Amino acid sequence: MPIIKSTWHHIRRSPFQSLIAFLVVSLTFFVISSFIIVSQGLQNVLNYFETKPEITIFLKDGLDLNTVESLNQQLSQYPNIREIKFISKEKALSIYQEQNKDNPLLTEMVTASILPASFEVSVSDPAVLEQISIDFSKKTNEVDETIYQKDIIDSLLSWTNLVRRSGIVAISVFTSISILIIFVIVGMKITNRKEEIRISRLLGASKFYVKRPFLLEGVLYGAIGGFIGSISCLSLALYFQSPINQFFQPISFLSTSPLYYLLILVSLIFTSALIGFISSWIGVKRYIKF
Repeated sequence: MPIIKSTWHHIRRSPFQSLIAFLVVSLTFFVISSFIIVSQGLQNVLNYFETKPEITIFLKDGLDLNTVESLNQQLSQYPNIREIKFISKEKALSIYQEQNKDNPLLTEMVTASILPASFEVSVSDPAVLEQISIDFSKKTNEVDETIYQKDIIDSLLSWTNLVRRSGIVAISVFTSISILIIFVIVGMKITNRKEEIRISRLLGASKFYVKRPFLLEGVLYGAIGGFIGSISCLSLALYFQSPINQFFQPISFLSTSPLYYLLILVSLIFTSALIGFISSWIGVKRYIKF
C-alpha cells in the first residue's frame, strides 16, 4: 500500500531515531514476554504442590515397634487421609542412595543409622496438614520434626508475589519509556515536516490524511519492536524448554504447546501496536493543531 511505503520511507529518513524506538519497544516486550513465561512457570510449580498435599513426620531414634504403630494409628484417625507411608531407616538409605547414585562419595559417607525414620502422609484436604503438624509437633518424645507442603507453598507464594510485583514495576517503567520515546520521536517528525503539513492543508488535504502517516509510524514502531522483543524471548524459551523442564521434573515449568507461544506472540504484537498507536496519537494531538 502507498501509505505504508510512504511511512516506511519516512522511518528510514531518520534511522537513528527509528532505531532507538525499535530498540526500546523490543526491550519492553522482551521484559513483558519474560514476565509472562516466568509467572506461568511459577504458577505451574505452585499448582503442583497445592494438588499434592503431604506432610513428613521425622521420628526420633530408638522408638520401639509399638510406639511406631501407635503413631500410625493416630494418623489414620484424621479425616481426608489418602495414604500413610512409613519410611524406615533402611528405606530412607535406599532412597538417598538412589537420589545420589551419580555421586559415590556422598553415598559412601551415609549409613542407615544416621538417617531418621519417618511417616509420609498424603491428604485430600490441605487444611488437615496444619492440624497434623500442630498435634505431632507436641509429641517431642517421639517426633523430631514435621515438614509439610505449607512451608513450600508459602515460600513459593512469597517468591511468586515478589516476581509479580517486580515484573509489574519493570513493565510499567519500560512501557512508560516506550510511550515517551515514540511520542518524542513522532513529535520531532511532525516539527520537521510542519511546512509540508501546512502545504497539504492548503491543497485541501483532510485532517485525517495529514495525521495518518504519523499514526501509522507509531503503530509500526510498536508492532515491529514488539515482534522482535517477543519472538526473541519466546525463541529462548523454546530453545531452553527441555533442560528447564527436566530440571523441574515432574513439573512442566515451560509449556510444551506451540499454540501457547503463538497466542502470546499474537497478543503481544497487538498490544505493542496499540501502544505505538496511543503514543503517536498523543504526539499528533500535541503537535498538530488546525
